[in-house]
Amino acid sequence: MADFNLEAMSLKELRQLQKDLAEAISTHEDRHKAEARAKLEAIAKEMGYSLAELIGIEVKTTRAPAVAKYRHPENAALTWSGRGRKPQWFVEAVEAGKTAGELAVG
Repeated sequence: MADFNLEAMSLKELRQLQKDLAEAISTHEDRHKAEARAKLEAIAKEMGYSLAELIGIEVKTTRAPAVAKYRHPENAALTWSGRGRKPQWFVEAVEAGKTAGELAVG
């Protein structure tokens, strides 16, 4: 362990030492928490569970993107699922006399 003569250090050096110690403590705690989590996950996996299942954390599922319901009459790459704000091309097509059924995919 390093020996420090705190009395001989300047205020700037002492504050830097304080900052370095706080960072070392934080990273030490994070490292130990990660090791503990890994051990617990391994034990849970051995028993056929996930750690989230055992401690009651809900795992968020991701939703698939919405299926396109409407397609631009001239540019097939432009689609709309029918959710949210209507795209400008859809509004313009309806104003031009097209119906939503005519713009429907399929």
